[in-house]
Amino acid sequence: MSAPLLVAIAVTSFCAIALLVLWLAGRPSKEAKRVLRVVQPDLPEKDTNTSREAVLEQALGLVRLLRTKLTIFDNQKTRQFLIAAGCTRPGDLDLYFGYRILAPIAGIIIGTYIPGNTVSWALVLVGFTYLLPDFVLKRIVKRRREKIRLGMPDAIDLLVICVEAGLGLDQALLRSGQELAISHPEISEEFSQINLEQRAGKTRIDAWRSMADRTKLDVARSFTNMLAQTDRFGTPIARALGNFSDNLRLKRRQRAEEVAAKTTVKLIFPLVLFIFPSIFIVLLGPAMISMTQSLGGLFK
Repeated sequence: MSAPLLVAIAVTSFCAIALLVLWLAGRPSKEAKRVLRVVQPDLPEKDTNTSREAVLEQALGLVRLLRTKLTIFDNQKTRQFLIAAGCTRPGDLDLYFGYRILAPIAGIIIGTYIPGNTVSWALVLVGFTYLLPDFVLKRIVKRRREKIRLGMPDAIDLLVICVEAGLGLDQALLRSGQELAISHPEISEEFSQINLEQRAGKTRIDAWRSMADRTKLDVARSFTNMLAQTDRFGTPIARALGNFSDNLRLKRRQRAEEVAAKTTVKLIFPLVLFIFPSIFIVLLGPAMISMTQSLGGLFK
């Protein structure tokens, strides 16, 4: 490996590590943000990220210009995919396309630093960096749906409390979303989205069906069907919500019992492959050594 290549790799690595350390050092932790929101909820947030937001906006503007030049337009499937991941800000779509456009270029640049078969490495890195944003988004969507599924019983219980206190379902939905902003931020975002859609003119059932389509969860679909039946037959909403919440908790307990029952079957493989051989060695090893020494003494 030549000396200029080593120097280029060292300088690039040093700059990348330095930028990463500076970014991590200047970023407040999630715990600090949460404590600040709880202790000082009425304190207006200081505009400390003005320069960072300005740089990000300029970069997104360059991405929009590049998309226009390359005639890359978004489709409904991509937008729904980002919404399912919780990326609802206006610049998230441009950020996604920026990764899809610039990441392969970065892969080519990194591939040129690898000695040997440079073209093959560049092609591999181009394909990997092009597919990486979709893989990361799928992981985010899966994790977000799981959090929504686990937090729905608590959200329904809070809705029941608000409705029994005298609030209407829409007001209870808004209040529950505000209360769940810290413990279940994903559900709070979905409730806020439902409220905004209702203000825009959607009916209650259509807004909940939109949430079911975004999350792809059976819990949201069942809740939407329950609301439709309640409106159709005139069932008291508080009683229907209470019954639905009890059913959710029963299903969650049954799912936990099912997972616990599967644990015994899953433990068979590590027991047979790792634990039993160790036990046999510890228990039978000294006896085998003693028998070997005794039998060896007999044949002398």
